[in-house]
Amino acid sequence: MADEEGGMAVKTPENEGKQMVAKSTWNEFVAETKKISLIFIPMLLVSTSQYLLTSVSTMMVGHVGKLYLSGAVISVSFTNVTGFSVLYGVASALETLCGQAYGAKQHKKLSAYTYGAMISLLLLCIPIAILWIFMEKLLILIHQDPLIAHEAGKFSIRTIPALFPYAILQPLVRYLQSQSLVLPLLASSVATLAFHIPVCWAFVFKFHMGSNGAALAIGLSYWFNAIFLGLYAMYSPKCAETRAPFTMEAFSTIKVFLRIGIPSALMVCLEWWACEIIIFLAGVMKNPQLETSVLSISITIAVLHSFAPYSLSVAASVRVSNELGAGNEKAVRRTVWVVLVLGIIEVSIAAAVLLSLRHDLGRAFVSDNQIVDYLRRMTPFICLKMFLDSIQAILSGVARGTGWQGLGAYVNLGAYYLVGIPVALLLGFLVHLRTKGLWIGLLSGALVQGVLLAIITSLTDWKKQVRETRERVVEMKVSNEN
Repeated sequence: MADEEGGMAVKTPENEGKQMVAKSTWNEFVAETKKISLIFIPMLLVSTSQYLLTSVSTMMVGHVGKLYLSGAVISVSFTNVTGFSVLYGVASALETLCGQAYGAKQHKKLSAYTYGAMISLLLLCIPIAILWIFMEKLLILIHQDPLIAHEAGKFSIRTIPALFPYAILQPLVRYLQSQSLVLPLLASSVATLAFHIPVCWAFVFKFHMGSNGAALAIGLSYWFNAIFLGLYAMYSPKCAETRAPFTMEAFSTIKVFLRIGIPSALMVCLEWWACEIIIFLAGVMKNPQLETSVLSISITIAVLHSFAPYSLSVAASVRVSNELGAGNEKAVRRTVWVVLVLGIIEVSIAAAVLLSLRHDLGRAFVSDNQIVDYLRRMTPFICLKMFLDSIQAILSGVARGTGWQGLGAYVNLGAYYLVGIPVALLLGFLVHLRTKGLWIGLLSGALVQGVLLAIITSLTDWKKQVRETRERVVEMKVSNEN
């Protein structure tokens, strides 16, 4: 032991205790990082594979003709906004229900919730399918080109068969996610993409079905993915504890599922729809081809990066819901800090790379020098959007794991429709900042969304959340026993 005159710290029980606490905290942080990474990395590959499914289809249709490509692009946008995003959002309720039930070791409840979700989503497919049948008339009603509207209408009708397997697939994905069984999701996504590419090529080119073949191939691929995961859930030993036969209890879960699922869908769709509205606004500006092209490419870049924060948000949702169900308040806090740190590191690296490539970024999409120069000036704003999206995506994952979907819906409504879109209109049209103004509007919405979610998360009494979650678990247990 050195004395104080030697300039060295004196070892005392208090100092040793602090060092032990610091070391323990660091070890816990590292352990949580490993748990998050085991979910994050596979889910990053899963989300990329799922994105490529529709992208490959659109690329193949592009080789058939410009008219068919225009119809397919509009149809994909329309069906995403009015159908797939709704099903995806409603299914997100299982991130709360299944995740918390699994953490509380109410394993058989997972199957009941999953069956109830499938029933609800399959019924929801019926009005969505009816809407898609009239898509051509709706597009003509909003003054779209009649030829493009006709092709888009045909593509959307051929996409209807994809709705029903998607309604089965999404609950299966959440069922496995809640148990941290993400490797089967990775295997199924990669296998589905490997199945989809040759099937889509055969339908489009070999059998000369054109865009209709691409739409049908998407439906077949979703069936392939749903069957793959369904067979895994039915026969894998890893699902033995949570696997249960279908019973009438599944119908009793529909009410609680929709109580969380409807605001969950609003939470997802309000943000999604805001981006579509901004793209529409670009189309009514002067020189709409330039403005729409720049905005579409900017959003595409942001979307391509969004796979990383989305995957982190899944990891956050799984870990938070599991730990709340298990009653581990300290672990919940640690998870929130770990995913935020990982998210900030990831987006900082991505933004630095993007800024270094800003002079040539546009050439990856177009050869028009005017658009390339415009994108160079837009790059700092794109990077800022990526940063804000990362923070809010991760905090949205925390919200889903906790069961704050209703609160999240109000946050998104206020952020984008009371702030984001009005700011976009003001700067884009009245101040004449054009696409930059619209983008700043999106930034404003994302900033307000992130700040509000951060305030909610930081002010949360996690002890109270754990207690409320445990009370719900007891109620579920009593209901199960009765």
